Amino acid sequence: MAGKTPNQECNGKCASCATANNCEDPRKAAAGLPEKVNMDVRHVILVLSGKGGVGKSTVAANLAMSLSNRGYNTGLLDLDIHGPSIAKMMGIEDKKLSSLDGKHIDPVRITGTLGVVSMAFLLPDRNTPVIWRGPMKITAIRQFLEDVTWGSLDYLVVDLPPGTGDEVLTVAQLAPNIEGAVIVTTPQDVAVLDSGKAINFVEKIGLRVLGVIENMSGMICPHCGEEIDLFGKGGGKKAAEELGVPFLGGIPMDPEMRKAGDEGRPFIIRKQGSSGENTTWKHVDEVLNNLLGQIQG
Repeated sequence: MAGKTPNQECNGKCASCATANNCEDPRKAAAGLPEKVNMDVRHVILVLSGKGGVGKSTVAANLAMSLSNRGYNTGLLDLDIHGPSIAKMMGIEDKKLSSLDGKHIDPVRITGTLGVVSMAFLLPDRNTPVIWRGPMKITAIRQFLEDVTWGSLDYLVVDLPPGTGDEVLTVAQLAPNIEGAVIVTTPQDVAVLDSGKAINFVEKIGLRVLGVIENMSGMICPHCGEEIDLFGKGGGKKAAEELGVPFLGGIPMDPEMRKAGDEGRPFIIRKQGSSGENTTWKHVDEVLNNLLGQIQG
């Protein structure tokens, strides 16, 4: 029921209820809570974090590319409306959204199995700020879900802004078939603290936490190839264990990963390094395999 906890009766205020998405109370329809959008997608994966700067968009870009490389029809939706970075990471900054029929938006195609939609494609240049309040963002999110010719998708990966604001709540309310959320953190205590809040938030709105990814988990020395605990290690795993959610693995900090993002080529497609198979690539591939294992059972 809307607003109901084990010790609290329903107050009928669905719009402000954390568990309204999974509520079956008949009063929900009367409260005017929006229905799920009509789109053909089997699995929606939300990628979020408690704070910014933890590499959330890097994870989302590599996850989407990995799914596409495995033959899944995949969509990548950049809902970081005020700070979109997916276009840069995918090497498509110069692209714009178009429409063949004047009614629906066509995603920018990366491969035959991967399409991308981002606010960046609607801006006149990369330095233009998006100065929107909540209602405008909510309208845009609905359009990006419902009015895009995604086709029949196996997966839709949604890159969300940090925190637990309008964008996260809106997509959780509107998107169908949400498989769950991936929480990205770094090892530092402040990032782990915020990731705990994100985990609790996801659970409060009735979604599954697919797992925690610890990004910048150590650093690969560009000279000797050894791992260095630059920012520490293990904070994400500890948080996952304490909160009873899966730990998907750690991804070390690597200059090659930074370079891949700047060049617009997701790191997951760079398997070979100068001295054979890249150590960081192994970590990234392992994390993504663990995530797919959570989704596919």
